[in-house]
Amino acid sequence: MADRRSHRPLRRALAVGCLIAAAALPAGPPVTSSTDNTGPTILRVLQMNLCNSGRAGCFTGRAVHRATEVIGTEAPDLVTLNEICRDDVTTLERVFATVHSGRRVVSAFQAAGDRPSGDDTRCRNGQPYGVGLLTRVRTTDTPPAVYHGIHPTQDLADPEERAWLCVDVDGVLLACTTHLANTGYGVALTQCRHLLDTILPPIRRRTGHAPVLLGGDLNLLDGGDPDVRSCTPPGHQRIDDGARQHLVATTDIGLCCRRSVAMRGATDHPGLLATLRIDHGRPDRPPT
Repeated sequence: MADRRSHRPLRRALAVGCLIAAAALPAGPPVTSSTDNTGPTILRVLQMNLCNSGRAGCFTGRAVHRATEVIGTEAPDLVTLNEICRDDVTTLERVFATVHSGRRVVSAFQAAGDRPSGDDTRCRNGQPYGVGLLTRVRTTDTPPAVYHGIHPTQDLADPEERAWLCVDVDGVLLACTTHLANTGYGVALTQCRHLLDTILPPIRRRTGHAPVLLGGDLNLLDGGDPDVRSCTPPGHQRIDDGARQHLVATTDIGLCCRRSVAMRGATDHPGLLATLRIDHGRPDRPPT
């Protein structure tokens, strides 16, 4: 699937200019720039937490089916996935590939660790449990680089060791996802800071300073204690679903037009959909 390299080691107000630009976009699936990267790349990103381990109280057995409906309807260009089983990625990839017929589709999965066994955390069905990502790429000859790892700081009261995952999308975007600790919010804050401040910057340099988008259930709130805003470093922006799911992006991305997508009780989180605009060659803007 890819060159895998393991590493362990705004309130929601949006810029008016971004909203105006997005409003000018045509209806339907977004368009992307030409292969020479001279025009802007417009992408829609969808973050979902499917609570599909089979072990948590929010499990319904219907989340993957509902996710296929959402992907089919919304036609996102990038999907970040939390609380999934490994085969869920395969199921959702088939729908994603149908939506993007004729394009090369890439999927990636990273299992969470299990401290007692030293193995992967497992879903009730025995499959590895963790985070995933779906995207489409232009390049057909070289597999995209995939970066993944386990956060070095974990909540020792929880046997699950939280993971992170990134895919280099054509050198245009470093797309990442994570699911942070939910039993110790101070641990979640430490994981968030370390990922954004320590893990991702050298990967970004390796990809030629590509813009970065992190989608995930960070288990932190805007205005909470601790506050998710305290782990959003300079040069980054953030939007959320009104709760614990967030999209964090470097400011060389236009990030706007947040919308919640109903999951109809199939999981305990809505889908979080937003639009990205990447103007190639544009330097980072100052933080908003």
